[in-house]
Amino acid sequence: MDSKFTNRVYGLVGQIPKGRVMTYGQIAALCGNAQASRIVGQIAHFGPTDLPWQRVVTKKGGLAVGYYGGREGHKKDLEAEGVEVQGEAGDYFVNVSVLIWSPDIDLRSQSSELR
Repeated sequence: MDSKFTNRVYGLVGQIPKGRVMTYGQIAALCGNAQASRIVGQIAHFGPTDLPWQRVVTKKGGLAVGYYGGREGHKKDLEAEGVEVQGEAGDYFVNVSVLIWSPDIDLRSQSSELR
């Protein structure tokens, strides 16, 4: 994995405000590779646990099966931040159109600042 891309992902995820979410694809695009949403998922799975990975969801708002504790754990952590999680066990989701957050920056041009 490209360490510059990984560091951009870490930097961006760390900025997602409490109660808001970003999608894997959105993060990938802002970090310089719009086709790398699955790579963002891998980074999330193995990344630093002090980052707010619970704020990252699928493009349709789905919760991650690979999240610590599975979708139930993902649901619990989002609800602890006041995020309403809908659906039934195994098929949880959030309302992306309401909760989506977008930074005012494009991290591709700021990679040196995120190292």
